Amino acid sequence: MVHRQIAVPARPRGSGPVRTCVGCRARAADTELLRVVFADGDAVPDPRRRMPGRGAWVHPDAGCLAKAEKRRAFPRALRVQGAVGVEGLRAEIERLAGNVGAGKSRSEEDTGSRSTRHESAVKLKT
Repeated sequence: MVHRQIAVPARPRGSGPVRTCVGCRARAADTELLRVVFADGDAVPDPRRRMPGRGAWVHPDAGCLAKAEKRRAFPRALRVQGAVGVEGLRAEIERLAGNVGAGKSRSEEDTGSRSTRHESAVKLKT
């Protein structure tokens, strides 16, 4: 008699990694939060979650960003000395807030060419 096992997913549905927002301190799935890394003295958004280094997580919401700034959470979470610039992060969060409900697909949002994105990444490393 042949016994066949039923295919079981490695992770049950809905049980992904859980992270804490540095602004509101609420726990949420990593898919609901924006990863932020420290590069060249600034907090840089990492929407693809691929940049090297320690990351902090924040809701893509201006309120959570304001709370994180007020609490000085980014230097502590990213383990860096001194102030951390958040202007680029603020612009990204405002851009994301503007796209909510706009019906744009990811391919429509990404207007840069592959070489342009690569050049930006190279600038961040140097």
